Amino acid sequence: MATVAKKKPAKSSRSKSPMSPAHKAALATGREEGRIVRSYLEALEQAKPRRGRKRTPDTIKKRMAAIEGELEVAEPLHRLHLVQERLDLEDELNAEVAPVDLAGLEEGFTKVAAAYGTRKSLSYSTWRAVGVSASVLKKANIARSRG
Repeated sequence: MATVAKKKPAKSSRSKSPMSPAHKAALATGREEGRIVRSYLEALEQAKPRRGRKRTPDTIKKRMAAIEGELEVAEPLHRLHLVQERLDLEDELNAEVAPVDLAGLEEGFTKVAAAYGTRKSLSYSTWRAVGVSASVLKKANIARSRG
């Protein structure tokens, strides 16, 4: 029986070439546009009205006082849930909500949204479905049809 000699794998004819400055600039532009779009969409999500009454520091403090009264007579499992609710309320009370500059984010969004949307093949309907208003899309020069 003859032994078959194994061939060495052929070296790839393609060698890694450094990225061109134009390619690096395009990547940086894409990252920046993505960051701006993400920031605006996150701010829209935070500013979206919530159902029910808004909690105020006073209502949070009242509920915490009620929890303290309930803790004295609660069964162990119910006490567990009350302690967690109290911790959640303390966190909510101590959380500082920084005001969001929606107008500034909107201005940045309108500058880059058309280019970003074209590059990512995003339709007008897609923007609307995630909560971007028609007036903002108009400012960004994003038309209803792709024609």
